[in-house]
Amino acid sequence: MGSRKGQRGGRPLWREYLDRAGVSFRAVVDRVGLALVALASFVLLLVVFYYPVATVLVEAVYVDGRATVDVFVEILRDPFYFGEFARLLNGESPVAVAGDLLSSDRQLGIVGFTAYQAALSTVASVALGVPAAYILARFEFPGRRTIRSLTILPFILPSIMVAVGFVATFGENGPLNTALGALGLPTLDLLFSLEAIVIAHAFYNAPLVARMTTAAWESVDASSVETARSLGASPFRAFRDVVAPQLYPAVLMSATLTFVFTFGTFPIVLALGGLDYVTVEYFVYRLIQDLNYAEAAGLALVELAISLSVLYGYLRYEARQSMESRGARPLSRKPLRPPSLSLQPVLVRLGIVCYGVVAAVVFVLPIANMILASVTDAGGFTLSHYQFLLERQAEGAAFQVQPWPAIRNSLLFGLGSLAVALPVGVVIAVLTTRDYRGRKLVDTLAMAPLSVSGIVVGLGVLRGLVFGVDLGGTRIAVGGALAIVAAHAVAGYPFVVRTVAPGLENLDDQLVESARALGASRTRALLDIELPLVWPGVVAGAAFAFALSIGEFSSTVILATGTDQFTMPVAIERFIGRRLGPATAMGVVLLVVTSISFVVIDRLGGEYSGGL
Repeated sequence: MGSRKGQRGGRPLWREYLDRAGVSFRAVVDRVGLALVALASFVLLLVVFYYPVATVLVEAVYVDGRATVDVFVEILRDPFYFGEFARLLNGESPVAVAGDLLSSDRQLGIVGFTAYQAALSTVASVALGVPAAYILARFEFPGRRTIRSLTILPFILPSIMVAVGFVATFGENGPLNTALGALGLPTLDLLFSLEAIVIAHAFYNAPLVARMTTAAWESVDASSVETARSLGASPFRAFRDVVAPQLYPAVLMSATLTFVFTFGTFPIVLALGGLDYVTVEYFVYRLIQDLNYAEAAGLALVELAISLSVLYGYLRYEARQSMESRGARPLSRKPLRPPSLSLQPVLVRLGIVCYGVVAAVVFVLPIANMILASVTDAGGFTLSHYQFLLERQAEGAAFQVQPWPAIRNSLLFGLGSLAVALPVGVVIAVLTTRDYRGRKLVDTLAMAPLSVSGIVVGLGVLRGLVFGVDLGGTRIAVGGALAIVAAHAVAGYPFVVRTVAPGLENLDDQLVESARALGASRTRALLDIELPLVWPGVVAGAAFAFALSIGEFSSTVILATGTDQFTMPVAIERFIGRRLGPATAMGVVLLVVTSISFVVIDRLGGEYSGGL
């Protein structure tokens, strides 16, 4: 029997060559797969984040074909932006300027007012957040774990939804004024006021203060307090000398973050402030609408420089005052039972009751009234507001957005941004938990979107991707839904990193080493060992990314203008002041989505979301 040419063992040689090539290819992918995926992730970030933000910088320093700082100089010297401080750059006497700053009719300018309202909002947030931390850290009561979990809501609750709740509560015909009128008391005119902005910011940021301060309080070493008491210190002295110094860094950190967040405020001011209370972000948005991109870019970078300066100052402080858990026995919590006849427990519990009343008005009433307003009107109970969302109204053009398409767009953009943010976030989490030279640089570059406002990202994507770039005579542009998904993914992936990375850092290194010893590559060990063990953190990160996309407003309102890509938050902003019922109904839809995301994060994220 003759041999068959081109065959070996009954198999064609070309099949054997392909099999060998396939094995070699899989081996290469197995060895360098993580590096390739990491490179692809950073290229993606370069395209959808760093290049657009760099475009904003170029817009500010390169005007009419030449490099210049004239835009910045004009902004700094314009009293409209910097108020009395601008006079210093215009050559006026510092003494005269200082005297006018102390007068009652001083001019702060837009930047000055933005800092002023951020400072007031920070004080209000700390004043509401620290007592909540005290209650959560020092007392045990039914529902404590649920309330503690609810402190994560500021990360996923859409700010425009918060504004709807405040309009429903503190409006002229809201339940608060109705109750005051029934009691014969004067009504409050809070809407379109500085007070409304500050209270809404406190609603949004006080839980952040409470979350961070509670974690610090629970890490205080009980034995150090007991030692101070045994040496004769009073309870107040022990708190002042032992406990308080361990809380200061957490309070300062939360206050710093609150100031940065409220300095870059936009949706709340847009809905509750009115034209008399304009912040930097709001005016950047107005400049973009007026097609004044150079001045908008310059003002946005001034805002970014101020925010980064505040963060840098805190980081320098944190480097000197490291807040680390002592790794010891935490302070025991006291039950919130009926007080004894002792005066001190009675006063403490009376203070807690008073705080509970204030907290109910600030935190519970806006959400409850939003839900109530969505199912009521002047005639009582109704579902017409929800019917409005499901039908295509003839008057929809007056609102510039159709409700049902807005709901559909939000869900599609949420899924699209999730498909981008989740893998990018997981890859960066892996990179930031490996031990190699340059790790801190990678972490800093990857987390940069947390310090850049949505307005800056939206402006950058508009100028850099939507308007396009010329490459070899061909104009490449990314617009519409893809641009919005890119902006949402940029906002969401850092939260994926922050939920996945703690789990990877806490894994036992011996598990990976054992897999490697048995022949698994680094990529295979990651896929088969590490990621399955931190899967709850991955799911929590996915919930974060989806919820943030659903509630994103700042970049969306820029990129959706002039298109049919409006989302639920944009629709709510259009309805507020024109037709409150549909605004509250859509706010409830947003609340349902974010609540589902919260349940996923709370049940599956657990410890992984604790670092946020």
